[in-house]
Amino acid sequence: VHRSGWKEMWWLRRKGLSGFSGSSTAEEVTEGVDGSGLTAIVTGATSGIGAETARVLALRSVHVIMGVRNVAAGKNFKDAILRDIPFAKIDAMELDLGSMASVRKFASETIPQGFHLICSCIMATPFSLSKDDIELQFATNHLGHFLLTNLLLDTMKKTAHNSKREGRIVNVS
Repeated sequence: VHRSGWKEMWWLRRKGLSGFSGSSTAEEVTEGVDGSGLTAIVTGATSGIGAETARVLALRSVHVIMGVRNVAAGKNFKDAILRDIPFAKIDAMELDLGSMASVRKFASETIPQGFHLICSCIMATPFSLSKDDIELQFATNHLGHFLLTNLLLDTMKKTAHNSKREGRIVNVS
């Protein structure tokens, strides 16, 4: 952004009651947080906001389970995180949110109790159809995340009841 553009977007730098602004980074917001003992499932974790979410959660000692469509890219991103954050506890599991069968398979695999679900979205993809013949962006961002949330919700409820510690479902885009 050109310098004069910042004058027009002054509100991005203005801090709110939390002490953060629209230009605060994930590392700044989570500074001092110890996520030991927490598990987060992060979709879309190999690029964009999903990648940054996975990276910073790993930095804060959260066990991160990356739901990835491209397993090779997931492994490469996992290796990159481990190079930068050797103590990270991070896994990559196949999850194609555009395929309802893949979502069901992911949800049925061993998912630990006591997790948080963080769903990040795809944006501005060229028109294409999912494996289920649904427009890809709609299938991924809405139907896939809805089905995943629905399939994992009972586990989250049972965990909250047994541990007295509630999980969270966060959608970011």
